[in-house]
Amino acid sequence: MDAIDNFSGVALDAMPSVQRGEARVVHVPLVIATPEALQGLGTLVTDFASEPVQIVPWPWRGPRPVVSGTGVEGGVSQGVFALRREGGVLWGQNHAVGRRYLVGWYDDPATARPDVEPAAIDRLWTHEANHHPDGGQVFFPRDGAPFIALLARPGDDVRPEDFRAFWFDGTCGVQIHAEVWHQPLFPAGEAIVFDDKQGAVHACVSVDFVGEFGAYLCVPLTPGAAA
Repeated sequence: MDAIDNFSGVALDAMPSVQRGEARVVHVPLVIATPEALQGLGTLVTDFASEPVQIVPWPWRGPRPVVSGTGVEGGVSQGVFALRREGGVLWGQNHAVGRRYLVGWYDDPATARPDVEPAAIDRLWTHEANHHPDGGQVFFPRDGAPFIALLARPGDDVRPEDFRAFWFDGTCGVQIHAEVWHQPLFPAGEAIVFDDKQGAVHACVSVDFVGEFGAYLCVPLTPGAAA
């Protein structure tokens, strides 16, 4: 098994308990993904092959500007991004960058286990998010499977309450724009496979909800909860 990446550095075998009141829960609103709802966060994608990955210039902070046409030449990485539920845990595997993630839990994160079935799979607790300052990321679901994208607008002052969950029915994909906070996309069912492409630099800035705010985000996974 590949090594597990978790940008927050939280010890995943000793997560604080929701049931024991060791962390608060922020319930994320679920909305239907439309061009208007996604404004400032991303765009709907109808054709994976023809969708260009947004690449932004290297964020130089000095008084002299980056020369036009440079700082955007890192290229694009492409591959499969697969997510699968195992018992009470959701795993993600990004083949484009060769990384595996523990994405979230279907039960109390302190007690959820891959070999134990959860009481329900209609919501997911997650503990972190990240963004890519070098470019966007394009996801397109294979087999028309529905999914949920957890997103928040750019900014280092991001808080758990800033996130929204966007319901996609599987007929299109999404490009998440540079610097937009996100998690790997959540399957509405047991598993999902995406075609994925993103900037090859793959810089990641992370937010740790548990360590920074003492909170988990609870994300609904059923379309009936969407406004």
